[in-house]
Parts: sequence; C-alpha cells; structure tokens
Amino acid sequence: MSQRPTHFTQLDEDRYQPTQYAQSHWGDDHLNGPAVVGLAAHVLETQFGLAEFLPARLTVDLFKAARGVPTSARATLIRDGRRVRNSECELLQNGVTVARAVLVQYRLAEAPRGREWARSSDFAAPTELDETRGFHLGSDGPGWTTTIADHQNTARKRAFNRTIDAVEGCPNSPFVRAVMAAEGTSLVTNLGSAGVGYINGDLTVALSRLPVDQWVGVEADAHWASEGISVGTATLFDHMGAFGTGMVTAVSNPAAQIDFGNDPFPWRTR
Repeated sequence: MSQRPTHFTQLDEDRYQPTQYAQSHWGDDHLNGPAVVGLAAHVLETQFGLAEFLPARLTVDLFKAARGVPTSARATLIRDGRRVRNSECELLQNGVTVARAVLVQYRLAEAPRGREWARSSDFAAPTELDETRGFHLGSDGPGWTTTIADHQNTARKRAFNRTIDAVEGCPNSPFVRAVMAAEGTSLVTNLGSAGVGYINGDLTVALSRLPVDQWVGVEADAHWASEGISVGTATLFDHMGAFGTGMVTAVSNPAAQIDFGNDPFPWRTR
C-alpha cells in the first residue's frame, strides 16, 4: 500500500480497490461517504472535465452500502453542449450499482451586470492546525478540536478538512477536494448529542467556483428533521470566502447509531 493515505488503488482501466482508509463508521465492511463520492467525482472529471467549463453541480445517489470489494466505474457523456455538459457515472460492486453520480458543467463566462444578495462569509477557520490530522471539527461553545466526540451536542457545527487522495497516484483536484469535503455536510448537520443516527442517501454539491486551498471549510446552515427523515445544508469555504453549497437527505438508522465516544478507527476522521 502507498505510504500516502488514499481511499482507492486503481486495479485496471475502470476498477478500483478500496483501502482501509475508505472504511466507514457504519460497519467494518462499509465504505465511507467521502471515498465513494470522491471516486465518482474523480472518474467524471478525468473522463469529461474541460478547462473552460466549471463542474457546477454533482449529485450522487448512494443506493446501497458500498463494501470493501473491487469497485467498477462506468461513465457516460449524456450531453456535450456549447454551454452545458452533462455526464453520469455508475459505481458497481459484484455487478450491482451502489451509487450513481450526475455531473453538470457550465461554460465559464462574463458575469452579468448588477449585484445580487449573498450571505455573509463569516467562517472562522481554526487559528492553529494540527498538520498531522486532516480533519478539524468545531461547534459553538467547545470551539475547534480534532475529536468528533467533543462535539456531540446540539450546537451549530463546522468542519475544516484536508482530504486524502481519492485514488492512489492521483492528487485530488480542486473539484474532487470540494466534493469530498462537502460530504461532511452530513456530519455537521446530523451529529447530535448522542452521535449520528441518520445515514445520508445522497449528496448534492453546487459550486460557483473551485476552492483555491488544500483545506476546505464546511459550516452547517440548516437541519430539518421529521419522522426519521432529515435534510441538511451547509456552505463551503476557503480563505477567499464562500464558494459553494452542500446538501444531504438522510434516513434514521438508530440500530447502528454511531457514538464517537470510543472510536477504534482514528483514520476514518482524516
């Protein structure tokens, strides 16, 4: 295995093997969200990304729990338009689709006249970073730490994340970095006083530009829940300010609720 932590190693043209870093808190043979969405983003950008287009929206439907087995990626260009490009990627394990991603790219252009409303970009990153850890979590009151259990509360939360590479030998592009960090929308919105009891079935990432930093901030904006269904949204930040939005929908999973008080797998928060 590479000395540099990665979520997948590439086996051949379209097959990837998950590493230990792709494991999830939900189970020893489950893959984590950043690994799955990161692989889909990597494949779509590698095959269909163009410099003159912005990857403006990626939606990943997580149909089935992905496992620690060889994973195939099947990508298709749906529409190659002058201003809009649409592509799709399926991730398959043992012939079964576990996730499907749809990417929308818009051609970069001159901004229209006038000014519009924008929320304030008041995200405050940690003043000191632990460079040995790629993940910091903060909440109103406790402030920033590198331990998720410190933030099992009902306060507003935020994360600051330097993602590990999705695929060995392929440093994350700004797009892949943004997508993987945005999967933290589920954590910053669904982490409560007893841990995480909702498992997200999707992720939508919408970008007005690409991040310029290795570290990406994710701050909760809204969390609504009723009868075992939750919806969470968050804003993405770099040092220049806000640049995108993450959204997840999730379903209650109390039988496997994750209490971070005793975490035997510290690499899963990298």
